[in-house]
Amino acid sequence: MNVTIFGASGLLGRDLVREWSGDQVTGLSSRDVDIRDAHQVTQAVERTNPDWIVLAAAYTDVDGCESHQEQAFSVNRDGAVNVARAAQHTGAKLLFLSSDYVFDGKKSSPYEVDDVRNPQSVYGRSKAEAEVRLLDILPGCCIARTSWLFGVGGKCFPDTILKLAASRPALDVVSDQRGCPTYSHDLARAIILLCRAGANGIVHVTNEADCSWFEFAREIVREAGYATEVRPASTQQMARPAPRPAYSVLSATSLHRWGSQMPNWKDALRRYLDERQA
Repeated sequence: MNVTIFGASGLLGRDLVREWSGDQVTGLSSRDVDIRDAHQVTQAVERTNPDWIVLAAAYTDVDGCESHQEQAFSVNRDGAVNVARAAQHTGAKLLFLSSDYVFDGKKSSPYEVDDVRNPQSVYGRSKAEAEVRLLDILPGCCIARTSWLFGVGGKCFPDTILKLAASRPALDVVSDQRGCPTYSHDLARAIILLCRAGANGIVHVTNEADCSWFEFAREIVREAGYATEVRPASTQQMARPAPRPAYSVLSATSLHRWGSQMPNWKDALRRYLDERQA
């Protein structure tokens, strides 16, 4: 199988390139191809001639998207459309990385793939609109929604908590937002399995079980051996520019249908800490 990965220098992209073996893989970063430029995208896809394209490139600064709306939509929606049209032109299959932020967070049970999109942030809207456009262009594409991504070598929640815990006696962390932490290594492996299975439609791909940001932070600090006190805080107390869904747990039913199951997030966190220390 011949695979082209857009966003190969990002947190997930690096793990995809490292984990993918036994196939011909081309990793392209934003320095290689600007996905906002349809001509560059088409040239890259024609040159690499993939069976599968994995689109992991995105503008993921959720708060930054609020003040840079044009950039958010030009990368996350229009860039995705450019890649989808190039895939359609060459006959390649496409897997697109999307987000739990396409939902409004008003449910109290895990979101299924056919639940109504109702994004509350610019980032969420850019991803939701991309999903709709891609399914129109390539009805057989695969949209892999994930959440709370963390991994070594990039900005992520555990990295931030560990740096703060090393210098502060106490941390206040939001306790009224609930979701599924997802380790980039585990997500990469699941994506590889989905491509090899010829997956299509929307699939939710996160580590098993859920928690609040407060519970996640408390486990990070405990596993790392810090004495830092982690205190619960409300979303209102810790106001951010972009609204976050209060509940964005994604159901794993769709992933199980493709014969894949992710490890528990606590197990993933321990492996992340081991990798980070190494």
